[in-house]
Amino acid sequence: VDPVEFRLERLADPRAIDALTRATAAFGWQSRTSPNPQARQGRLLVGRGVAYMRYKQAENYVAMVMEVAVDPASGRITVRRVTCSHDCGLVINPDGLRNQIEGCIVQTLSRTLHEEVTFDRSRVTSVDWMSYPILTFPEVPAIDVILIDRPDQPLLGAGEAATAPVAAAVANAVFDATGVRLRTVLFTPERVRAALRT
Repeated sequence: VDPVEFRLERLADPRAIDALTRATAAFGWQSRTSPNPQARQGRLLVGRGVAYMRYKQAENYVAMVMEVAVDPASGRITVRRVTCSHDCGLVINPDGLRNQIEGCIVQTLSRTLHEEVTFDRSRVTSVDWMSYPILTFPEVPAIDVILIDRPDQPLLGAGEAATAPVAAAVANAVFDATGVRLRTVLFTPERVRAALRT
């Protein structure tokens, strides 16, 4: 079944449905099952993924859709674009909220694709930008944020809610592109290549 239809059939909360519907409409989601049989663009495998959650099951509603490209030879994942709808009730400062959401997405993409603390038997060995890389500016995708202002609802804050669905959206997009499920973060090139071999 189409991943969005699957979620919509199981959601009853109108705010949840609205968040998911707005994000997928803005992304240009076309209904179909996954994985995508037409995923190839040259040597790259391209897919889209969706994730939805209600933060702490009681606060913000966040839906996220992503397009990724996977290079099967190198195992590298490139996130091309992200669409996120965000409902935190009353929006006080739209520009500040948009910046916060974009920051959450970029930071969590970095944590999903690159950041890993490593150890030897006595200490942390990831001590510089070579041993602890972060997302670089050229890797930052296009990000579209849809704010759902509900002036009749209490404000919920929005500090980190948009971090929660990022890894799931990436994993679902990689599945759409490759037919392989990644279930362990980090989604390193080595883990991607190993998953593609199985």
